[in-house]
Amino acid sequence: MKIISWNTNGLRATSKQGYFMPLFSFNDPDIVCLQETKCEPDQLDEKTRNLNGYNSYFSYSKNKKGYSGVGIYSKIKPENVEYGIGIEKFDDEGRTIVAYYKNFVLINCYFPNGGASEERLKYKLEFYDEFLKFINNLKNQNKNVVFCGDVNTAHNEIDLARPKSNKDNTGFLPIERAWLDKVINNEWVDVFRNLYPDEKDVYTYWDMKTRARDRNVGWRIDYFFINKSFLTKIKNFKTLADYYGSDHCPIMIEIK
Repeated sequence: MKIISWNTNGLRATSKQGYFMPLFSFNDPDIVCLQETKCEPDQLDEKTRNLNGYNSYFSYSKNKKGYSGVGIYSKIKPENVEYGIGIEKFDDEGRTIVAYYKNFVLINCYFPNGGASEERLKYKLEFYDEFLKFINNLKNQNKNVVFCGDVNTAHNEIDLARPKSNKDNTGFLPIERAWLDKVINNEWVDVFRNLYPDEKDVYTYWDMKTRARDRNVGWRIDYFFINKSFLTKIKNFKTLADYYGSDHCPIMIEIK
């Protein structure tokens, strides 16, 4: 089973510019998780909304059009799908879809960015804490869990090109990075870093205004995490750095 995660930075634009269909045809994924879709389902054309061969699910912001949003395309129909983590102020931004399959639970999440204000940083950290409670609760029910998406934080210095100049910027603040420490201490595994502990210069986000991608001055802020006991099922991980269409690139895991 192949699962792709990608912050598309606007699904309508992705589709119109021709970057949507090739993601499926080039990689033949079983499941695709998209973040920052920035649209409601009825704003999409029919082929994008109901992609042939896939079941599609969308969550979108209830309060602000063209903001946030996530989507899942799945060849296999989940046994159940939930939208959100059960907390209204977070769920209203359309950041999370939880898909329950026979052998595991898949969570597609677009985590908040804390850069706009102190209030948004507080919101991001509160979201982080509630999300960890949510996934730990699933793990404590002996469910295997995969969560993926744009976490909006680089974990360690190896995960961004310029750690020293960003140590006071959101996305690399000590308090944000400490949450990722906490996730790992709760026996969640960063799939990429587990497979490639010393791999440098591998990023998933680049600033478009400064053409940072041309110079590979990036950040690794998109992740697949799994519970530790599910680690034996991971066959492969790929960073699809050559796939364009967004300021993020897709990432992909293969599960046995």
